Amino acid sequence: MPPHSVNMTRIGFIFSTLLLFLLTFSTQAQEERKVFQGFDGGMMIHVGYLQGEIAPLHYQAKGATFGLGGVARVHLGQHWMVGGEGYVSTLKQLKNGSFIKYGWGGLLGEFYWAFKRVMPYVGLTIGGGACTNLLMFDGVRTDWQPEPNAVFHKQTFMAIDPFIGCDFIISKSFHLTLKVDCLNGISQGKLMMPMGPRFYFGCIFFH
Repeated sequence: MPPHSVNMTRIGFIFSTLLLFLLTFSTQAQEERKVFQGFDGGMMIHVGYLQGEIAPLHYQAKGATFGLGGVARVHLGQHWMVGGEGYVSTLKQLKNGSFIKYGWGGLLGEFYWAFKRVMPYVGLTIGGGACTNLLMFDGVRTDWQPEPNAVFHKQTFMAIDPFIGCDFIISKSFHLTLKVDCLNGISQGKLMMPMGPRFYFGCIFFH
């Protein structure tokens, strides 16, 4: 994505957030004799509800979205993880095969705390992605005929994705996880629509 697509205020926010993570980790690393504590990874499915106006079309998009993806992280000290994640999420529209699809991924930083059988966590993913819109305002999806009133558009964006969740510790090497996030896709200095919360459920394997 071109550098001018995000204004300086948001760039400052991103660098400030990264600096906070680095400073906190530096303090944590000084307190812990062993920094590397292992790694984990797994898959998650998600459902959510998105809404918002696609301004160039004056179209109000809303509805349930569904998708899947995965995460891989290394454990640093007793309370930190860093790694990466990526997902695809599809919002069907107009009941005729139209859709709005988000694909995104990035680097994450996460703080967690384990209590017996539960492990709450909070984190932030920063990265990028693309949004694909295919909207057919007239026509039938099964007739093999050209659709004169249809729009196709694909746009890249910068992804800022805060999340909060909790692991349920089944064993030392296997967790079930629940989390909720709110993807903020920023393109040309504006938030992309539609947006809203997504709820994730998955299986995580620890080593």
